Amino acid sequence: MQGEPVDVTVRLSNGSGDPRSRDFDPDVRGMATTFHLPDGSRTDISAQTSPHFPSRSPDGFIELVRAGEPSVRALWRFPRFLARHPRALRTLRGDLATLKPPPSYAAARYYAIHAFRWVAADGAERYVRYTWLPEDGEERISPREAKRRGADYLQDELRERLSGGELRFALELQLAEDGDAVDDSTAEWPAGRERVVAGTIAITGVASGADDLVFDPMRLVDGIEPSDDPILKFRPRAYAVSAQRRLT
Repeated sequence: MQGEPVDVTVRLSNGSGDPRSRDFDPDVRGMATTFHLPDGSRTDISAQTSPHFPSRSPDGFIELVRAGEPSVRALWRFPRFLARHPRALRTLRGDLATLKPPPSYAAARYYAIHAFRWVAADGAERYVRYTWLPEDGEERISPREAKRRGADYLQDELRERLSGGELRFALELQLAEDGDAVDDSTAEWPAGRERVVAGTIAITGVASGADDLVFDPMRLVDGIEPSDDPILKFRPRAYAVSAQRRLT
């Protein structure tokens, strides 16, 4: 962030793991970014349109996924999950609005949800959270309008947009203060916390041959350290399994 511009590869996606999912379905959208650094290394940011993760622990998230599987068992599994994890109800309610479809991947805000400790050269420390802000602003459309645009409208719109231009996002940092929960990705920091823009990325075209990329938010550089968030620390293990299954 203090040197020359670097290349990035960005994956814009829907949250569903089902390859048959349609762009107009209510869903979380994702923006995963890898920075190709001058020394040949990489560092990644993984972000989503929902500002919170639904569970504080990997076990709780697995329980939520199983509770939501379409079956007769969901009639009792989901209420049982909420009884065991009452805070999840507030988080899920708060994230409902973010499931409304956008007209474009370029019209959504993406939250990296986890906190990271930034350490300056003099040893000063500050926890931050990342948010990608779309240069053209946020927008949502009705489910009916999204369905009218087609099953692949987000992908089609993105290709068309990049054929004649670019899309840009600013990387905003929200700075924590004493008492803010830095190891809980379900917790929201007060809206009044200081925010600064650390940089901007420009997406200029569609990449090819990038299917083997794994975007790992624990792939960090000197001066940026992970929090003790259990979801953050579990993600590399989950991604390793995902990549192995996808590529074999």
